[in-house]
Amino acid sequence: MKTLVVVLGPTAVGKTELCLQLAEHLHTPIINADSRQIFAELPIGTAAPTVEQQQRIKHYFVGDHHIQDYYSASMYEEDVINLLTKLFQKHEQVLLSGGSMMYIDAVCKGIDDIPTVDDNTRNALKERLFREGLPALVEELHKLDPEHWAIVDRSNPRRVVHALEICYMTGKSYTSFRKHAIKKRPFHILKIGLNMDRERLYANINNRVLQMMDHGMEEEARRVYPQKGLNALNTVGYKELFEYFDGKTTRDEAIFKIQSNTRRYMRKQLTWFKKDNEIKWFNPENSKEIINYIDSNI
Repeated sequence: MKTLVVVLGPTAVGKTELCLQLAEHLHTPIINADSRQIFAELPIGTAAPTVEQQQRIKHYFVGDHHIQDYYSASMYEEDVINLLTKLFQKHEQVLLSGGSMMYIDAVCKGIDDIPTVDDNTRNALKERLFREGLPALVEELHKLDPEHWAIVDRSNPRRVVHALEICYMTGKSYTSFRKHAIKKRPFHILKIGLNMDRERLYANINNRVLQMMDHGMEEEARRVYPQKGLNALNTVGYKELFEYFDGKTTRDEAIFKIQSNTRRYMRKQLTWFKKDNEIKWFNPENSKEIINYIDSNI
């Protein structure tokens, strides 16, 4: 049966190199599941696969959008499912890898059929966010949809605004559209999780941030700084550097914050992934064990 091999795990755990080895073993391309690596302007700060790595193995959804583009997990679901229909005509297995929890769940479980927001509603809420600020919109969501307000990330303007868009456009709560029904896929899904000792993971994150700075992340952030209000840039690494550019912090403090906030995001990723009992966990260094597991389950 056609199999989608999903390799997931927290940031800096070592997914990229392992997946190159797995893709070579399976003779398959890699579908990227990172919601920020899709943006062409952000290769350094998102640790996107390098040109050399992409020449080694064909990657999809790397640098194929721009930071001005609107893109969502539901759009990703549709795009990946359409792509898989084509790829499974040539390949028995396809590899999907990343750390964006919503993107992975969108492909594996499906996303509820939320109505598409019209341009007038989107522009109106965008203007209100700019004019009134996030706290006012959070309070309005509390009134219109207290159930979703209780679980949404209230510091994430995109999540809050999207819920309000649905409320205004449909006259119903965002919660009423969330059925959480798992969609049946016409292919087998094999999930592999990567993890390692927490202290080593912390060290990997700290070192990676320093390497990013050495490789030009500050210059990359300065290039997109004039567009810092875009949702694509509401991202660890860029937010902290923008504060430095604004004179609110020092460069060293910005680097420390990037490291700290990346470690926090890593913990959030693991908390999410650990809820999924379908994931078989490995240390990324045990590549032979992982390959044997894949070969015996496809």
